[in-house]
Amino acid sequence: MPKTAYVYVPSPSHENLEIGLNQGLWGWRGSALDRAGARQTVQSLTEGDFLVLGHRGPNSRVAPSAWANATLQRVIVTQVSRPYFTDSAPVWPDDDYPERIGIDVLEEEPDVHGTALGADAMEALRLSANKQGAAVLQPGIAAIAQLADALSPTPDLPGDETVDHQGADSAVAQVLVRREQAKLRKNLLGSATEAACALCGRVLPTRFIRAAHIKRRSAASRQERLMMANIMPACLIGCDELFEHGYVYVTDNGTIAISPKSDITPDLAAAAKALAGRTVADHGSHRAPFYTWHRTHVAN
Repeated sequence: MPKTAYVYVPSPSHENLEIGLNQGLWGWRGSALDRAGARQTVQSLTEGDFLVLGHRGPNSRVAPSAWANATLQRVIVTQVSRPYFTDSAPVWPDDDYPERIGIDVLEEEPDVHGTALGADAMEALRLSANKQGAAVLQPGIAAIAQLADALSPTPDLPGDETVDHQGADSAVAQVLVRREQAKLRKNLLGSATEAACALCGRVLPTRFIRAAHIKRRSAASRQERLMMANIMPACLIGCDELFEHGYVYVTDNGTIAISPKSDITPDLAAAAKALAGRTVADHGSHRAPFYTWHRTHVAN
């Protein structure tokens, strides 16, 4: 069963927090892990475990459980993508923080009340605040499940919006990734009831349109995942799957081309050929790096 570690990030470390999230890394000074099993806690985290980062809470020098009804200005739920390792390569401006783990951001929420996470998780974050940001471990993922339930519901999404997310191996993680996708979909489509597929150009009810990452979510950085330049409307009547698996790709000049991979069956080749030569909608320099990544890493 996955376990959850909690780390409190104080207000002065706001810049370090953003850097860590964007780099997919979290790190500690050795001195912060030298105390009472703190290093063993971090070393025990394996791929698929969770790390919850709490930011900007009240004074932590209070009685146990006093944070149960407190509010954190920001809570970030991440999943461990790379277990404990050491590295002194520069990442943060003020120190090396050489004892590190890789993380994948699943959800970010502002103004989280203690009742959304639960008293045990809030106490773990308070203890972390008093331990120089050392991780405080709890078994299971009950607090994350409670947070997911407390968040506003997401609308129904067409198809499996998490098809390319390789690290989310629990139902709770899938729920959080779907929330991210719902936000992207809202930004892409707004309140429209119809939309055009960027690849085939057909105008369809929005339930047939996916907010598709051009550069796969599993390969994209946190910033890239949220950039609308990396999102395109792709229809569920074939185009999304053809692009997702690299049977078609977008050239430098914005036209759709067929990959040799599409020759698996005559019917697959015919479906890909129907898109060949079309100009993809909204192609421009802002999307070019993402199409280049797809062409290089998926289509070839």
